[in-house]
Amino acid sequence: MADKNNMPTKVLANPAPLGLLGFGMTTVLLSFHNLGLFPMDITILALGIFYGGLAQLIAGIMEYKNGNTFGATAFTSYGFFWMAFVLIVLNPFGEANTATAGGMFFLLWGILTLFLFIGTLRSDTSLKVIFGTLALLFFIIAAGDFTGSEIIPIISGALGVICGGSAMYRAFGEVINEQYQREVLPL
Repeated sequence: MADKNNMPTKVLANPAPLGLLGFGMTTVLLSFHNLGLFPMDITILALGIFYGGLAQLIAGIMEYKNGNTFGATAFTSYGFFWMAFVLIVLNPFGEANTATAGGMFFLLWGILTLFLFIGTLRSDTSLKVIFGTLALLFFIIAAGDFTGSEIIPIISGALGVICGGSAMYRAFGEVINEQYQREVLPL
C-alpha cells in the first residue's frame, strides 16, 4: 500500500478480536458464577481487571488509531466497565452497596449498550446478537438489583453465556477468516 506521495503506509492489525475475547471470556466466566456454578472469587476479578478491562482498553485505543469510532467507544467503555465492576465487588473503601445504586449502574450500561446496538443495525448478524443480548443482559441485571429477585441472576447467567459466547465466536471468526483469507466462520 502507498499513500498519495507514494510512501508506503503501515497496515495495522485488527484489534477487534482482542477486545471481543476480553469481553466474551470475562462475561462467560462471570455468567457461570451467576448460574451458581462457583462463588465470586479472584479468578473472575483478575480476568475482569486484565482481560475484560485492560485488554479491551488497549483494543479501544487501537480502534481509535484505526479511525473506528464505534469500536473505540465500545471497547474503551466496556474496558472501564470491567474495571469499575471489579472495584465495586472488591469494595476497598468499605462503602455500603445499595440495590438502587447497583440497579442504576447496570441500567445506565444498558442504555449505553442499547444505543450501541442501534449502531449495529447496519452491520452483520453477529454484532447485532452480541449487542442485543448485552443490552438485554444489563437491563435484566438492573431489574434483579432493583427487585432483589433470586431467579433473575440465574436468567442473567444463561443470557451472559450466550452473549459472551457470541463475542468469542465473532473474535474466532475474525481471526480465522483473516488467516484463511476467506469466510470459514460466517459472521
